[in-house]
Parts: sequence; C-alpha cells; structure tokens
Amino acid sequence: MKISSEKAKVLYLIILIIFIVIVGVFWLDYIGLININKVIRSYTKSEPASVLDAADDEPSLIEREEFEKQKNKVRERVEELDKREAKIEQTEKELDKEKEKLQEVRKGLELEKVKIENEKKMYSGYKKNVVDLAKKITSIRPEEAKDIILNWEDTLIIDVLRQIDADAAEAGKMSITSYLISLMPRDRASRIMYLMTQL
Repeated sequence: MKISSEKAKVLYLIILIIFIVIVGVFWLDYIGLININKVIRSYTKSEPASVLDAADDEPSLIEREEFEKQKNKVRERVEELDKREAKIEQTEKELDKEKEKLQEVRKGLELEKVKIENEKKMYSGYKKNVVDLAKKITSIRPEEAKDIILNWEDTLIIDVLRQIDADAAEAGKMSITSYLISLMPRDRASRIMYLMTQL
C-alpha cells in the first residue's frame, strides 16, 4: 500500500513537471524568447517557408521589389527636378541677357534723346539768328545787304531769304529777296536760286 502511494506521488510529480515545462515553453514563446513554430518546423522537416512570406529580419522579395520601385521613383523625381532646375537656370541666363540688351537700348535712347535735345537747342538758336538777320537785312539798304550776304554760306543765305519772304507775307508787303538776288554776281545768284528750289 505504501509502495503504490509512493508511485502515485512520483507519477503526479512527473505530470506536474511536464505541465510546468509545457506552460513554461508556451510562456517563453509568448514573451518572444523562443519561437515554437520554427522549432516544430525544423523537427517536422516541412517545406521551407516561402521567400515571399518570410517574416524574418531579412525583407521579403515583394518588399524588396516595392523598395526598388520606390527608389526608382525617387531617382526619377530627382532627375526631373534637376532638369527643371537646369531649365530655370538657362531661362534666368537668357532673361539676364535680354535685360542687358534692354539696358543698352535704353542707354542708346537716352543718348539719342540728349543728342536731339542739343540739336533742338542748336536749331532754335540758329532759327533765332536767322530771324534776327532777316530783320537786319531788311532794315538796311539792299546794296549794303548784298555785300553782307555774299560773305555767308549758301545755306544761311537761303534760310535768311526765306525768312524775309515769310516776314513780308505776314506783314502783307512785297519781299525784297528777288531784288537782293539780282544784285548778286550772276554765278552766285544762279546757284542760290537753284539751291532754293532743291533745299
């Protein structure tokens, strides 16, 4: 009787130990210290896990392909941005050139404006002189006027004679230009009359 009770105790003790070991193994698997599935697979010699479904630290084939696709997309995007940046830089350079050209044109226009203003001042001064000379010539005797006129250049003579005509027409009088020309030497008078028709 004593022997059978001892055997029962040993049996219960063995069952308890097996139970504790099984619970311990599941607990260690639960907290991640061991991987029961991996151990069972290695003992049962089942088919190795598919490369596509591998859940190890190594990325699966699908993940690698996705990663490569993303990498290619990023590379293409970077290349596209580089091209855009190069195009923008080229456009900026062209705009700078156009700006320089416009500045040169503006400077040229400013110089031309100054030149025209100077010419206008010179012409207004010249015109004033012509008006004054026309008045002086008409205020003296024609013979004396002829001697003075012959010392001038042809263009000044023509301008003064035309001013005399304009002043006479404005005053409603007869102009003395024909008489002044008749007093000049024949060759000079002919040249003055010819130039008056051309200029």
